[in-house]
Amino acid sequence: MNSFARNLRPFVLTGVCLFLVACTETQNIRDLEQFVTEVTARPGADVEPVPEFVPYEGFIYGAAGLRSPFEVPITIDLDTNTVLNQDVEPDFDRIREPLELQSLSELTMVGMLVTGGVYEALIRDGVGVVHRVRVGNYLGRNHGQIQFISEDQLNLIEIVPSGSGGWVERPQSLALQ
Repeated sequence: MNSFARNLRPFVLTGVCLFLVACTETQNIRDLEQFVTEVTARPGADVEPVPEFVPYEGFIYGAAGLRSPFEVPITIDLDTNTVLNQDVEPDFDRIREPLELQSLSELTMVGMLVTGGVYEALIRDGVGVVHRVRVGNYLGRNHGQIQFISEDQLNLIEIVPSGSGGWVERPQSLALQ
C-alpha cells in the first residue's frame, strides 16, 4: 500500500461516518415542528399600499438671452470699463521677490525716480526699508505685478482666488504719500 492511500484512509472513514450519522432518523424535532406550526398560525401584517408617484413635469429653459448658470460670470472693472481676465493662474514656480512677503497695506510709495526716461518707484516696507521697483516687479501677497508707474502712483494687477476654485485679476494702486 502506498503512502497516498495510507494518508487518504482517515478522510474516507470520517466521510463514511458522517454520511451514516446524517442518514439516521432524528427523534428530537418536535420542538422545531411546534415552532413552525405556531409561526404559520399567526395572522399576517397589513401591507402598506404602493405610494402614488407624481408624474414628471418637463421644464424648458427659456432664458437664452441670459448668462448660462454654468458659466463663470464676467467681471468688469467699473473705473476703466474693461473686462478683467479670469483665465489666469499665478506662477508658483517663480522665485518670490522680497516685497511679496508683505501685504499691500503695509507698503507705501514714498518717492519716484526717473532713470533713462523710465520711472522707478520707491516703496517703504513695514520694517522701514525703502526698495526701488520698476514695471514688472511684484508686490504684495496676492501675486501683484507692477503694470505702470507715474509721478504720483503705481498701478499693479493682483491675481486673487475667485471663490469658485479659480483665479481672477484685480487692479490695485499705491499713491505717493
